[in-house]
Amino acid sequence: MDRRQFSKTVAAAGVATALAPFGIVRAQSQKLKVGMVLPRSGVQGFIGQSCQKGADLAPGVIKELLGVDIELMNADTETNVDTARTRAERLIQEGAHVLVGPFDSGAAGAIAQVCEQRGVPFVINIAAAPQITEQGYKFTFRNFPTSPELVRNGLGLMRDLFQATSTAPRTAVFMHVNDTFGQANAKAIGAIFPTLSYLPFRIVDTISYDPAAKDLTTEVSKAKATNADFLLLVCRLNDAIILRREMVKQRWYPMGIIAPGNPGMYEDQFYKSLGKLSEHCISNVPWYDPKAELSKRVEKAFDKQNPKDKMMFHVLNVGYTFEAVMIAADAFKRARSSDPKTLTEAIRQTDIKNRMMLGGAIKFNAKGQVEGNASACIQNLNLTPTVVLPASAATAKPVFPVPEYKKA
Repeated sequence: MDRRQFSKTVAAAGVATALAPFGIVRAQSQKLKVGMVLPRSGVQGFIGQSCQKGADLAPGVIKELLGVDIELMNADTETNVDTARTRAERLIQEGAHVLVGPFDSGAAGAIAQVCEQRGVPFVINIAAAPQITEQGYKFTFRNFPTSPELVRNGLGLMRDLFQATSTAPRTAVFMHVNDTFGQANAKAIGAIFPTLSYLPFRIVDTISYDPAAKDLTTEVSKAKATNADFLLLVCRLNDAIILRREMVKQRWYPMGIIAPGNPGMYEDQFYKSLGKLSEHCISNVPWYDPKAELSKRVEKAFDKQNPKDKMMFHVLNVGYTFEAVMIAADAFKRARSSDPKTLTEAIRQTDIKNRMMLGGAIKFNAKGQVEGNASACIQNLNLTPTVVLPASAATAKPVFPVPEYKKA
């Protein structure tokens, strides 16, 4: 969906306090009804299910932290914008006090429009298209970086990567999904990249593709033909798996694959589907602080609910989804009311310092956007998403170029 289509989509349709000290707080009698709108099926189904894990553990953890009782009302967008709009309407009709979701910029735009019409607050867990918070909406809030923020952070980490590995690639081929998110990131790269003189490479070609594509033979062949030093990739999950397999099939081994701020290559399903072929892919993305007290609490709850899984494979999805629910609960506690306008104003006054994701306090600007979320350089090492930069948070050193690199 391009910006014009996005615009058509959205056109058609008390005093802040930090979280209380970690401990048991007396519960309120009224429940906060949170409508979770996530893509638990369809192309983004694996990621939606990953986000759902963060939602499922939120009531228990938040009950301990804030004393707030939460009732989750779950809905599946089926990775479809129209379905997302319909499900949002239904959740509101069924009594949801606040909506949370939906891990997709197109769906987020549709839900924001619904919530604006119905006067119900909407907290976005993950969605980066900047225009979502540029519409003048009064009921939409986002605790996730916009595409320009993601890209600027991601490109900055690329400079750090090249310095840390004493490399200076001269060329890159840029491939990106052509959905709302992919086009927003592509636009951000087009605007920001030319202003960064510290990066040593130039982009020799840009290739877009459908995130629902089942075959990327032509696109990979075209990218390989550029003889670029490395692949700059804005992807989703399913297409990233298909693309990586096709690269191996065509024996294309560039210096590496670097994602400047998008999902796909650190997801659990990426490792399960590709095994060793997932190794060394790099994602410069928002991440969590494993040393934070809240992170430890959330991870403990995750392990209890998912004994056969590990949170590190879901941490971005779980972390931002949990924080979105926490934002709503914190506002509900301060507002002492589920009245939509009262709850919305309380969300607007949010100032949460004790969080699990990297960055400063959760505070919304006049547009409903949190600023200052930070990113880390995550590399797949030993089938595990591993922080390799910044050095202060790294648990391993980055590997670049990758061992399979074959100079053209």
